[in-house]
Amino acid sequence: MANHKSAEKRFRRDEKRTTLNHQRVSRIRTFIKKVEKAILSGIKVDAQTAFKEAMPEAMKGVTKGVFKKNTISRKLSRLSSRIKALA
Repeated sequence: MANHKSAEKRFRRDEKRTTLNHQRVSRIRTFIKKVEKAILSGIKVDAQTAFKEAMPEAMKGVTKGVFKKNTISRKLSRLSSRIKALA
C-alpha cells in the first residue's frame, strides 16, 4: 500500500482511469464486431451504416489514448476494403 498522500491519490486515480479505459476499449470492440457481423451477413448497406457508426467511436479511442492511431487506421482500412468487396 502507498505510504504518501500523493501516492494514495495516484492509486485512486489509476483505479478510476483503468476502469474507464476498459469501458472505452470494450465499447470500440463492440462497434467493430457489429461491422464484422454486418459484413458476414452480406448486406452492403447494413455494413456501411455500421462502419459509419464505428468510425467516430474508434477515432475517439485514439484521442483518449486507449489505442494507437495506426492500429485503428489499419483496422478501419481493412474493414472498409472488406465492405467494398461486397457486391
